Amino acid sequence: MTQSLKVGVAGLGTVGAALIAQIVRERAMLAERCGRGIEVVAVCARARKKDRGIDLKKMQWFDDPVALAKAPGIDVFVELMGGAGDPAKAAVEAALASGKSVVTANKALLAKHGARLATLAEKNNVALNFEAAVAGAIPIVRTVREEFAGNSVERIYGILNGTCNYILTRMEQEGLAFDACLKDAQRLGYAEADPSFDIEGHDTAQKLAILSSLAFGTKVDESAIYVEGISSIQPADIAAADELGYRVKLLGVAVRTAKGVEQRVHPTMVRKDSAIAQVMGVTNAVTIDPKGINPITLIGPGAGGMATAASVLSDVADVARGMRLPPFGRPVARLNGISKAPMQRHEGGYYIRLLARDKPGTAATIATRLAEQEISLESIVQRHPKGASEAETKSGAVPVILITYATTEDAVRKALAAVGRDKVISGRPQVIRIEKN
Repeated sequence: MTQSLKVGVAGLGTVGAALIAQIVRERAMLAERCGRGIEVVAVCARARKKDRGIDLKKMQWFDDPVALAKAPGIDVFVELMGGAGDPAKAAVEAALASGKSVVTANKALLAKHGARLATLAEKNNVALNFEAAVAGAIPIVRTVREEFAGNSVERIYGILNGTCNYILTRMEQEGLAFDACLKDAQRLGYAEADPSFDIEGHDTAQKLAILSSLAFGTKVDESAIYVEGISSIQPADIAAADELGYRVKLLGVAVRTAKGVEQRVHPTMVRKDSAIAQVMGVTNAVTIDPKGINPITLIGPGAGGMATAASVLSDVADVARGMRLPPFGRPVARLNGISKAPMQRHEGGYYIRLLARDKPGTAATIATRLAEQEISLESIVQRHPKGASEAETKSGAVPVILITYATTEDAVRKALAAVGRDKVISGRPQVIRIEKN
């Protein structure tokens, strides 16, 4: 009988503990499906005596993850420590260099060092698997890398952060302000004490960098992504979107254009009848838009111990079966470089909310400035929407909501700058991009 696959796990938090419990619980099924057993033989964590609800007595304990990664008694190193730097980076490099396959859920590490680690895996003829690094239990990495190997992906986009989706859902369903929803998300454990990494879009950007590489054959580069978070979204925007047939979602979007691959993270209006608009709460979703095929949307839990552990275990099972593919779908030498696409060139429809001063000629001035930039309007709403702030109510200004036809970011910015110089609006205009579904 084929010898069991020996696994070493570094990081025994919620995911690590759930992974070990699942391997023990599904031992027989894993052996049947993989043709060999899977056994955790060594672990590493910061606190040895902590009760994790699992039996670790038969497993060798390591205080140093790098030592575990190099240990001759393991075949696969599972990295669940997190972080873009050491000790995660040093341990993964050590495992790959010593001829061991690696499974990781570490999006930050891959977003920053993905190409280097993939090169090391190729050089040593081992696997580097990371299904759990993007969208938790959704098998999006495997789907893009393997199922679409023979199709050209034109666009890939999705809800990749459950915290932001939870906040936007509560704002819509309960009419709450952003700050109130954020505090509730922190209380429930959906958001960290410092939530900026989530709400300002950086978590989504790291995941998008990985998806872009898989979909378009580009080098993983988080710095090439335009990033904008959701902290500026007001109840007035949520209410206006609802009345106009849209929902607001924080999307990560990568799209093939004539000028290269455009990558962006920002609040987006999506039509209510689209699949991705139905995704509420902490759930994630990714839509793949391949050439010649209708878009395909995958929906599922984007985080949580059991969900993430299931994706990690699927990667370990692939190693047990002897499967080894280029980590990003093609050899690193064939991955193309990518530069940050200027958002000024982005084309699409726009939602614009202005506080127009209630005086003669204001509407004409705004219309003139838009026309100068060849911006055509699909709709204009000039009424007091629900969700307006107290300051907006007291200002005496009239809320004006504009929905444009496809135009460029540069044109919108130039038109609004001119409107601001004309002193016919109060405050800063709110601009939200509209994504075609």
